[in-house]
Amino acid sequence: MQTNASPSYTSLVAVGDSFTEGMSDLLPDGSYRGWADLLAGRMAAHTPGFRYANLAVRGKLIGQIVDEQVDVAAALRPDVITLVGGLNDTLRPKCDMGRVRALLTEAVERLAPSCEQLVLMRSPGRQGPVLDRFRPRMEELFATVDTLAERHGAVVVDLYGAPSLADPRLWDVDRLHLTAEGHRRVAEAVWQALGYDPEDTEWRTPVPATVPPGWAARRIADARFARQHLLPWIGRRLTGRSSGDGRPAKRPELLPYEGPAV
Repeated sequence: MQTNASPSYTSLVAVGDSFTEGMSDLLPDGSYRGWADLLAGRMAAHTPGFRYANLAVRGKLIGQIVDEQVDVAAALRPDVITLVGGLNDTLRPKCDMGRVRALLTEAVERLAPSCEQLVLMRSPGRQGPVLDRFRPRMEELFATVDTLAERHGAVVVDLYGAPSLADPRLWDVDRLHLTAEGHRRVAEAVWQALGYDPEDTEWRTPVPATVPPGWAARRIADARFARQHLLPWIGRRLTGRSSGDGRPAKRPELLPYEGPAV
């Protein structure tokens, strides 16, 4: 990590799914911010004319990311590309991990030569029975991430190993997406991995303990989760639909970033 001088990156392209789109860091206008926007704002504050594109779309599987985003990102030839994908695949009841590994490998092989620094991640995992069920697939995915990073000189941001990001309080009511505070910590993690001086050296530290909700409050939360998020998710799986169907990329053009430098 550099500490004597800030890196001179002039552009960033983010590739991925809902995690990179920014759900559930909701803004007053109904759009999502998220860690990639926060990171771009910080980088722009250090580099006049900094450019940023975010090609991420919620619900995308790794095959869709390869087909729809990878060549676009490579053609933009930014200084930095972030790639996070494959986790949606691991959460499907039927998942061909060999195919997921092959597609992730294809994505990295196409992106790494087109940028100065490729950033990969070991995605965060919320504590609970869902993570426990899918943990072997996730860890198989992350092992591939580590291997590809070493082979292609990519940076790996280990969010999976951060205690703070496993805390259910940093996850939205849908139990799939981080809160605003969770996204802020991810932005800090990537910021440091790129060589910028830390602004929060404690991003890995868990939030202070609070009194856990009682049995009745937990059952109400479980019922709300099932009604508003789990059942619609199952419905989409059964009908072959995705939450990202028909949605454009969040920020498809590599343009000067004019958002808040947070």
